[in-house]
Amino acid sequence: MTSLHDNKPTQPASGSELRLTVIIPNYNYAEFVGQAIDSALAIDWPAVQVIVVDDGSTDASREVIARYAGRIETVLQANAGQYMAYNAGYRLARGDVVIFLDSDDLLDRSVMREIAAIWRQGLSKVQFRLQVVDGAARPLGSTFPQFHGVPPPDELRRWAAATTTYPTPPGSGNAYSRTYLDQILPLDEACGRPGDSCCVAAAPFLGDVATIDAPLGKYRVHGRNDGAASRLDAKQFHLHVVRARQRSVYVQRIARRVGIDIPDSALDLSLHYLPYRLASLRLSQSTHPIEGDSASAVFRDVLRALPTPQGLSPKARLIIGLWAALVVLLPRKAGNRLILWRFVPAERPQTLRSTLLKLGVIR
Repeated sequence: MTSLHDNKPTQPASGSELRLTVIIPNYNYAEFVGQAIDSALAIDWPAVQVIVVDDGSTDASREVIARYAGRIETVLQANAGQYMAYNAGYRLARGDVVIFLDSDDLLDRSVMREIAAIWRQGLSKVQFRLQVVDGAARPLGSTFPQFHGVPPPDELRRWAAATTTYPTPPGSGNAYSRTYLDQILPLDEACGRPGDSCCVAAAPFLGDVATIDAPLGKYRVHGRNDGAASRLDAKQFHLHVVRARQRSVYVQRIARRVGIDIPDSALDLSLHYLPYRLASLRLSQSTHPIEGDSASAVFRDVLRALPTPQGLSPKARLIIGLWAALVVLLPRKAGNRLILWRFVPAERPQTLRSTLLKLGVIR
């Protein structure tokens, strides 16, 4: 077995010499954090370090975490935000590959073997799909994100440079190289309090992003998620828009490091972002974070974005364009129903789901 006790290793190129660190930031998820720890400890790999950072929980989280004494490393800190929990965990990390596992998500036993099979020097991260599950870890019939083929790193980089976004899973679906993380950590509030935003956003510019088009973890949607929707909440869409704009500024800054100039308008060509902007505006114009924005302005940006390559199939782009047109034109109640179906897959009628499956828009 490879030892994990030597700090700051020289990164192996590939293979069974790779060492994995799983960092689990937790805040008030006592009902889930034990399952996340179990999934990390069960990973089929000879060298796995598990670090749990409790960010000032006030529930029974610390009692749950204490049950794993001797099997994991623990950091107990006052509440400071997820990005600070990332920093605290990374200071203890000894792996060559690092996964930040949200404490309500799960990893598959095979995740590291799949990653190691394609690992090489020069990678910033390997990303993979996540199966969407409910609070009891029951499948909800979809995976996230919907990769359309396996995009090569250069193409992902072009998409990110054109729109400041690219098809990527949230935090738990990414395995980062130490070489990459050393370039951006410790994190600050450039992308807000979430830890995964900066890590995901900078990856295409500071290395290659490799994609595994298979679900290797579970993404839990249970109503208290910071990033996953289980109902329509105008505040949540407001937050999505604010964070997307923060990430876009951060991406511009990172891209300049490597000689790539990204215009301020790039985000408004992103078909990953524009549906959130439209939903935020339609659900509550009074709290929408973009002053002077309008439905017609969003739709004009959708039309400009449709021909822009960004990892979506032609059918998927057509569906987004049609969806945006209907949300703009239909009465508010009907438009809100379309927003619900777009962002909460479990609420979609079976006929709609079947149609999207047949078209290959979702899998």
